[in-house]
Parts: sequence; C-alpha cells; structure tokens
Amino acid sequence: MPKIRQFSESRQVSTARPTGVAAAMSALVLAVLLASLDQTIVSTALPRIAEDLNGFDDIAWVSAAYLLASTAVTPLWGKLGDMFGRKRLYLAATSTFLIASVACGVAQNLAELIGARVLQGVGGGGMIVLTFALVGDIVPPADRGRYQGMFGSVYGVASIVGPLLGGIFTDHLSWRWAFLINLPVGLVALVIAARALPKATRGAKARIDYLGSLILAAIATGLVLVTSFGQRWGWGSPGIVGLILATVALAAVLIPVERRAAAPVLPPAMLGSRTVVFSSLIAFFANAAMFSVLVYLPTYLQIVHGVSATLSGISMLPLVAGLVVSQSLAGRWAAHVERLRVILLAGLAANLAGLLLLGTIGGATSTVLLSVYFLITGIGIGMVPMVVLTTVQNSVPAGDLGAASAVVTFARSIGAAFGVAVFGTLLNTGFATGTRGLPSAGGFDAARPDSIAHLPVGLRHSALDAFAHATANGYLWIAPALAVGIGLALFLKPASKIASADDKVDYALAAADDLRAAA
Repeated sequence: MPKIRQFSESRQVSTARPTGVAAAMSALVLAVLLASLDQTIVSTALPRIAEDLNGFDDIAWVSAAYLLASTAVTPLWGKLGDMFGRKRLYLAATSTFLIASVACGVAQNLAELIGARVLQGVGGGGMIVLTFALVGDIVPPADRGRYQGMFGSVYGVASIVGPLLGGIFTDHLSWRWAFLINLPVGLVALVIAARALPKATRGAKARIDYLGSLILAAIATGLVLVTSFGQRWGWGSPGIVGLILATVALAAVLIPVERRAAAPVLPPAMLGSRTVVFSSLIAFFANAAMFSVLVYLPTYLQIVHGVSATLSGISMLPLVAGLVVSQSLAGRWAAHVERLRVILLAGLAANLAGLLLLGTIGGATSTVLLSVYFLITGIGIGMVPMVVLTTVQNSVPAGDLGAASAVVTFARSIGAAFGVAVFGTLLNTGFATGTRGLPSAGGFDAARPDSIAHLPVGLRHSALDAFAHATANGYLWIAPALAVGIGLALFLKPASKIASADDKVDYALAAADDLRAAA
C-alpha cells in the first residue's frame, strides 16, 4: 500500500462522505443558478438601467464587462484551484460575486455599475469553473455525468426564468433588485458550501504562471471584444481588425510561454490531448448554437407572433422540458464510459435537426409546430454540454481537473459570445435586406425590429415575414457549426479507463480514511 498512498496524496482527493454529497451539490447548484441567472435577468433590465443612469450610448458594456471578466479569469481560477485547493477559492469567488452584486445594486452612475460588473464577472467566472471541478472532487467518474447534468438543466431554466424575473423586478420594484436578489440566495449557498464542501489536499507547490495568465486573459479580452462589438464598431473597422490580429499574435506566443512555465496555467500536455482539444471545440460550436437559440427565439416570438415577454417564456417551455429531460438521461447514460461518444453524437444530431427545423419557421408557423421544433432542439441542447465536460474530466489526472474544466468553460464562454454576435449580424443583415424599400416615414427603422409597429397594416405583414425569414436563415447558417461538431465527435477518443480506475482507488482510500476517523 505505500506506493498507492503516495500516489493518492499527490492529488486533490475528496473527503466528502456520501451523506454530505447532497448538501454539497445543493450549494453548487445554487451558485450556478446565481451565475446563469445574472446575465438573463440583467439583459431584461438594461433599457431601464440606461434610462435611470443616463447611459444609452455605453449600456452594452454592462453585459460585456461581466462576460469579459468572467471569461478572462476562468483559466486562472481553474489552475489556482488545482494548486491551492478548490474549496477556499470557491468561497472566495462566491464572496467576491456577492460583494460585487451589492455594489451593482447601489451604483449611482454607469461607470460605477460597469466597474462593479467587472468585479462580479471575476467572481462569477470562478464560481462556474470551480463548481464543475468540485464535482470531480466530490463524486467518482462513473457518477460525474449524472451530477453534471443538473447544471445543464439549471442553465436552461435560467434562460426562461431570468427574463421573467427581470421584467417583474424592473416593472414592479426596481432594476437594482436584479443584482440585490443575489445576496440572500448567495449567502445561503455560501453557508452550505462552507459546511458541506470537502476539504482537499493542496497540489504540488509551484510558482504561479503570471505571464501565461496575463496572455490568456488578453486573448480572452480580444475575443470577447470582437464578438461583442464587431457589429457595432464594424467588422472591417481598424479597431476590430487590430483586435483580431493582436489576438492571433498572442495565441501564437502563448504555447511557447506555457512550455517554459514551471506551473503553466494551461499545461501543454493537456493542450496536446485530442480528447481535450476536440471536446473544447465541440463545446465552442454547441454553445454558439445553443445561445443563438436561447437569446433570439424569444425575440422572434415577441415580434412575429406579438406575444408578451411572459408569454414568450411560456412558449419556450417545450424547449426547457426537452433540455431538462435529456440532461438527466444523458447524465445517467454517461456512467458508462464507452457510451459517452454515442450520447454526444446523438445530442449533436438532435441539435442539428432542431436548427434545420427552426430554419423553416415563418410568420404563420403554428404554435403546435413551434412546440415540436422547440422540444427537439431542447433535447439536442441538453445532451451535449455536460457530456463534453465529463469526457474531459475522465481523461485527465485529478490534479488537472481544475485546468481541464477551465479549458472547456473558456471554450463555452467564447462560443456563447461568438454565437450571439454572429447570429445577431445575420439577423440584422437579413432583416435590413428583406425590408429594403419599405418607407421609413412614421418611425420605422430597419435597425430596430420593434419599430415594425409604426408601419401601416399592409406593410407590417411584409416586415414581420421579413423578420421571420431572417431568423430562419440565421439558424440555417449556424447549423454547419454543429455539423463540424459531429465530425469532431466521430474522432473523439473515449475517456481513459485507466484514469477512471485510478480515481476509484483514490475514492476508496478516502472512504477508508473516513472510517478510521469515525472509529
């Protein structure tokens, strides 16, 4: 046993007892709910925020600042968790998020709000990546898919519940409650986490890779700025072209820097793993498709079908139902390592089918038919994200769980921003083309779809058809991204069974330690 003991202690080993797993997972689910709700609630409140703080010109930075900060710090949080223990960093990230939420809620001008959103993004990014990595500490590989599936369901629910809550807070209370609501929920999660999360041994002592972290943060900054403001600044503008060139140059510098680092924030061996690289690319494409659906389908329902924000959320329930059910089933099926690729292929195929069906929607598409399309799309969306994460976590040593989870989370964040930006450009361009020739007198503006209401009745139908057609074409243009994901999944190497066996040894040793402590 001496050799096994030495091997076990070199890794972060969970000491959570089975009875404590439920409490620990409840804290993690609450944290993911907070972080995922934050963006969807705030997006609904942005018009009122801009009005109250007199900041219409710069209001886009309220969302971009959070996304920018959370994406930039994700790899660093993951690596620090591997080095110093994830529990203490998770508590620090959650505390940072809550303090920043209060600062957002009491901000008196837009500059203060944007600054607080940056700090909130720093905490939120840590909460997400450390949550995913902590699942790897708490449960063995065979059960990771089942538990990771919970978080995917939380994302789906947040995408529907968030706008509803944002509307209620904005209309009946104050937009400040979109931030202040985080405090009571977050404090409960913080207390449970402090008591229930397992302690873990620290990883090997090493110097922090400051240069690698700085370069990676700069790359993330460039990617988020390009995807968030490319359309607004102009895709061919000097600023966007300069950002693209600088980001590519930094990416080329990153690999040699990481090879020389004592404790690289992105271990080169991990970046050389086909499982990690292919899984991250799949996560990128799948999230691009997912967010183009979650962000723009409610807009289609509200403008083309004339429903309220509340009713658009209700109309999206088939999508959420499909997502929640498929997440649960995929998590259970993923307990068998050899099934991971099959589940991933099935999810990507269903998602692709859903996008192709959405590519047929029009102004007269019935509610029943839309519900069927939403259900199929939701099933596909739900089967992919956490299976990808489980595949990566099962393919790396426990000491690299944080870094591996950060790579996938990073890819998902960039994919989400990319999908929203590209689809927005396709939608706006298609709508402007479809309404060319319509009179602008009376208040109609092709850059603002909500101004369709200013058109005469006869022309209004033409504009609504143009918007529906532009939305459908957008999904047809996004669909090839999932086809690429399917191609990558075909060559994805299944998770190593040796790694799974090693982890089982660690969990057995941890359980033995618990029994001795109890005795």
